[in-house]
Amino acid sequence: MLVIASRGSQLALWQARWVERQLTDAGYECRVEIIKTTGDKITDVPLAKVGTKGLFTKEIEEALLDGRADLAVHSLKDLPTELPEGLVLAAVPEREDPRDAVVGKKLADLPSGAKVGTSSLRRAAQLRRLRPDLTVESVRGNLDTRLRKLDEGQYDAILLAAAGLTRLGWGDRIAEILPPDVMCPAVGQGALAIETRLGGAGILACGSLDHAATHAAVAAERGVLAALGGGCQVPIGAYATVEDGELRVVAIVASPDGAEVVRADAAGPVHEAESIGRGLGAELLERGARRILEAVYSA
Repeated sequence: MLVIASRGSQLALWQARWVERQLTDAGYECRVEIIKTTGDKITDVPLAKVGTKGLFTKEIEEALLDGRADLAVHSLKDLPTELPEGLVLAAVPEREDPRDAVVGKKLADLPSGAKVGTSSLRRAAQLRRLRPDLTVESVRGNLDTRLRKLDEGQYDAILLAAAGLTRLGWGDRIAEILPPDVMCPAVGQGALAIETRLGGAGILACGSLDHAATHAAVAAERGVLAALGGGCQVPIGAYATVEDGELRVVAIVASPDGAEVVRADAAGPVHEAESIGRGLGAELLERGARRILEAVYSA
């Protein structure tokens, strides 16, 4: 029996049960074990102010290491670039839509001063650059909680990952999808990460779930993040695609007020995905990202 560790949110459970179905169809017996993480317990503070890497993964990884679970399913954007010793990213299934979505009204239809909610520094910074006349405020909670707050009139619009809305059947709530050149996505957004213990039963089981092009794309994006030394709650975006054996990646670092955005891109062979990403991250640092990130961390 393979034990699949997951957070207890509606989206996390959808993702874990999707993996469970794939493995069951492949002949494995599985069950999902819900584990509460630090990020689930802290609900009244903006994520950027919590400042802990592994906010949504630490307790789950402890369960893998001590044998209470065989594999874990994460939203890949929550997974730190450095994994604990003994754990490995065993599979990255084919990615869902990586873009950001606006729920409520299209950005162009929002009047000056309209209140827009987001839990992401990255989204907030880019939104302030796009529409400096809007009021951007923090909104925490699971997807259904955030949608309820919008419906109650606490916000005129909210920004969310398109993938989560689609997976939970709320795609019809999307007013607008923002292209990556308008709102650069988070590292790994829309992708799932299946993490396992080295030498454990989960590695063999997960191999068939890996999607090579998605895995390469997110390896490049995570390479950018690793070079920048950032966690998942800093104003960093990276988006990679693979086409005809070539990988292309674009990345940004934005000041929280949106006044400054450093952007760069790179391309190269798929098998060099991580090193291409790391090189791009180093280029961003040289072009001004270091100063922006130091200011964010010291705030």
